[in-house]
Order: sequence, then C-alpha cells, then structure tokens
Amino acid sequence: MNYNKRTHTCGDLRLSNLNNEVTLNGWVAKKRDLGGLIFIDLRDRYGVTQLKITPDKKQLHDIASKLGLEFVISSKGMVIKRESINPNIPTGEIEIDVNELQILNESLPTPFIVEDDVKASEELRFQYRYLDLRRQKMAQNLITRNKVFQTVHKFFEKEGFIEIETPILMKSTPEGARDYLVPSRIHKGKFFALPQSPQTYKQILMVAGMDKYVQICKCFRDEDLRADRQPEFTQIDLEMSFVDQDDVFKVTENLMYNIWKDASGIEIQTPFPKYTYDDCIKYFGTDKPDLRVKGEIKLHHLNKIFTNSEFAPFKDALTNNGSISGISVKDIQISRKVIDELTEFVKKSGFGGLGYFKFSNNEFSGPLAKFLSDTEKESLIGEFELNSDSTVFILSGDYKKVCETLGSLRLKIAETFQLINESDDKFLWVTDFPLFAFDEEEGRYVGEHHVFTSPKPEFEHLLDSDKKEEILSIRANCYDLVLNGQELASGSIRIHNYEMQKKVFNLIGLSDEEARQKFGFILDAFRYGAPPHGGIAPGLDRIVARLCGVKDIREVIAFPKSTSTASLMDESPSIVSDKQLKELSIKITSEK
Repeated sequence: MNYNKRTHTCGDLRLSNLNNEVTLNGWVAKKRDLGGLIFIDLRDRYGVTQLKITPDKKQLHDIASKLGLEFVISSKGMVIKRESINPNIPTGEIEIDVNELQILNESLPTPFIVEDDVKASEELRFQYRYLDLRRQKMAQNLITRNKVFQTVHKFFEKEGFIEIETPILMKSTPEGARDYLVPSRIHKGKFFALPQSPQTYKQILMVAGMDKYVQICKCFRDEDLRADRQPEFTQIDLEMSFVDQDDVFKVTENLMYNIWKDASGIEIQTPFPKYTYDDCIKYFGTDKPDLRVKGEIKLHHLNKIFTNSEFAPFKDALTNNGSISGISVKDIQISRKVIDELTEFVKKSGFGGLGYFKFSNNEFSGPLAKFLSDTEKESLIGEFELNSDSTVFILSGDYKKVCETLGSLRLKIAETFQLINESDDKFLWVTDFPLFAFDEEEGRYVGEHHVFTSPKPEFEHLLDSDKKEEILSIRANCYDLVLNGQELASGSIRIHNYEMQKKVFNLIGLSDEEARQKFGFILDAFRYGAPPHGGIAPGLDRIVARLCGVKDIREVIAFPKSTSTASLMDESPSIVSDKQLKELSIKITSEK
C-alpha cells in the first residue's frame, strides 16, 4: 500500500507551525459531523490533533463519512488556527485543514471505547490489552517506565557498574516463595526453576571479582497476587564488594534522586531517615511505616502510667507481660458513628473493643475517663502532649498484636480524615531486622529475609546458641527502603564466610548433606576467596507505579497477569499436546 508517511506526530504541532503542509498518521479517536463539517480527533502515542474536513471537499467528505473509531488513517493538509481552542491538549490551538485522506486499515467495533476514563472492566481491558495501551494514560505510563530504564542505565554506567545478565533457567532452591519449575527434556525427571531473584548468581559474581554488578532483571514467584505483586516482576538488582550498609544507602539514595528528578522533575530530599525494625513496630505498628500521616500520629506505650491501674483489661495485660498502648488524634472532632466504625475495625483483629477518652478544655470525657485516676490523667496529658481537642484510643494485650492493630488503626484514621498528602513522597530506611523467625507449623527457624543475610557483628556469637530467645534476638545486617508505606527495595550485607553460612543453614534445619545438595555451588565459591559484599534490589514496577500516580503495578506493565495468574489476551497458561508432555516424561494425573 502506498501512503504518505508522517511528517509529524499527533503531539507535535503548535501555532509556530501555521501554514505548514503536514502529514499525520494515526487512529480515529473521535468523529463529529456538524451538518457536513466533519471534525476528526486523530491519535497516536504522542497526542491528539484535530482534523477539519469542509463540505466543499466532496471526495474527502465521502471518505471521512465512512470512518469508524480506531480506523487507521493518513491525512495531509495545512496547519491552521482553531476557531474554538481546546486548552486541555498541547495541540489545542491548531487543527489541520485536510486536503488528502486515506484509510490505511479499518477496525471492527471495539469492545470498549478507547479513552482515558475507560468504562471497561479489568478483565476486558486485559483481554484486549492492545486497545487498552492506545489510551494516552497507559501510553504515558509506559513512556515513564522507559524514562526510568534510561536513567538507571546512565546512572550505573557513570558509577562504574557492570551490567551482567544472569540465567533465567536455574537450580530450584525453595527457600521463600514457590518456584516456577521448568521440566528438562534432556534430563528426564529433572527441573530448572525460574529465578525468584538473581541472589546466588550476584553473590557468585562478587566472588568472581565483578565488584560492581547491576541488572534490570525479571524475577518469578508463584504466590498469591495483589495490587503490588505479579508472578513475574522487574527489579533493579545491584551488588557491590568491599562495602558496608552506608555505601549501599548512598548509591540507592542517589539512584532514587536521579529517577525522581528525570521522570517527574522532583528533587527528593536525601539522605533518607533511618528507623530500626524495633522502633518501626514500637511507634508505627509496622515495618513499612507511612510517614506522610499528618498530626504526628504515633504509638505511645503506657504500661508505666497504668502500673497501679485497677481497670481489668489494663491489669490483665500487665499481669501477662502484655502492652497497654495508644494513639492520639488532635484538632479533629470524631463522631460516635466514626468511633463505632473504628471499634468494628479493631474487632476484626481479635480485640473485644476499642478503649478511648476525649480531652477538651482540660477535661476528660468518654468511656475510659471514669477509670482514670488523677495521677494517670496528669501523666497522659504529658505523654500525649494534650493541649487541644483530642481523642485518645487505647488497646491492651499482646505487645505485637497491639502494635500491629494500632498501626492499622493509625492508617485507617488517616484515610478517614484525609490526613495523608497523596502528592508527597516520604522515603525511609528500616534496619536491624531479626535474622530469623520461627515457623510454628514447621517447628523450625526460617530466614526473615533470606538465608544469605549476615548477622550484625555484635550478634555473630549467638549463632552458636541453643536458646530460642537468643536465636530470635539476633539482628541482621539487612535493610528495607520504604516509600509511603510500601516496601520499595530490600537488601543486606551478605554472608561471605563458608563456616558462617553452614551455621545458618544448620539453624534453619538443613543438614550438611541437604545444604550441599541445594547450595553446594555457592558454599564452594565461598572457600575460594569470597570478598565482603552486599546489595539491594529496588522494585522497578513499584517505582514506576508511584511516579505514574497509580497503586496497581499492572497499570505500568505492558502485559500483566490477572489476579488469577492468567494472561487473558493470549489465554495462557494453556493446555499442551500429549506429544510435548511425552517428550518431557510428564503425565497429567488430574486436572484439579
């Protein structure tokens, strides 16, 4: 097919182009016939330009009258000034007086109208993803993603990192989420796994002397999905030798600074504040605190204030080594209806109710007020700095449960009263996580992050302990980067010593034989001069989602999976032929 190739995109033209003859190619986004005068909104990924076809141009008019939405056309004409300016688009001051028009391809009626305010269900959008991606909003998301890619490549080249690809087919080492397994045709009965992360490979690269490694890589985890989780996702994976935690922080903060500046023009403040894991739980009830909440709403721990309390729930908590903790909300009138809703909210976490009192004009009121002594009231005024209208909510019971529930309540209140500045970005580092957790179901220790994380030096001697409380007290040389209540990156200073790695494997229940079977290659590498090393892996999808102002990472991935881990467009996963299964020595015993 012969057609005029475009001279400009649909986002290029301005008043400075007046009286220029141009050719635009694109898709019909809208068509309006005003009694013979036809206007067409022509769209491509760069923008929208209005075409004008006057009634006197009969041949063009006949072609234009046949156009449907999403037809692909080529148009040639003169740039003229619009009589009715559209201030909502960059090309809104001009239009094209068309003198040539050609239909390059027709379109069936689309299952939904391609527009930013799309009315289609998520399932329909995913099924016809190629239509969904024509929307300006979706195109802009992918453009922003591309900007982040380019910034990452340029930043790490300037910093002296080497980009190295690691294998997609690797050994299955099931510690963490489920692996996606790939059967081997050559090695019958054996399987590759898709990498949950390049963790072992990047450590091997440090042993190999590649002291600054980076890769934008795909990772795969067979786990339940949610808004910020996909079975395949992208992370910026980096590792460095001869570094400590502060070195990793500096590189990561500079990276984030450059990404935010290049993609959105915002210069974020560095260095980021640092909180230990224990302080996060203590003051925010979560290891992913959102620092955007106005009013300095934090958890306060009140055991000392209520040491002599005769109020049964408080007395019971103190007797059982529990916690009495609370949060205060100042300068907001909280109705009984809202308090009832908040009470139902905490009941979902297993609490019988939500204690509260109000403070106004130096007077206490509310259900808890009558149980407070004068001494306790004075202490509470000081603890919460009560000097204005305030409501204080209190829970008592198991320390961790109280903290987590108050942390959730803090966010619920912030959401209810719009106390979060959604346009703001608050980064922080969370450090000193526990090295181990205890899996009650399996009756063994598991790595809180992963099994290659090193303990902080002052805790190394406890790896030889046989006391549960001492093992669980070990703090790890690891860290998370949190943004607005969401984990954006996780990393650690790794174990690089053979004997220490064996101790950790033994503590999580791996015998020497099992450890060698699963991780023999990396244990061997540690015996050939492994340097101290550490790194981090920021989630690229989550970064782009935040920059685009969306909460669901599927909005910034070209071809995401649905919540049922299916690709609705190409109908995968799909059934394969008996011949393929036979080649792999696989037999399907049940479809359930």
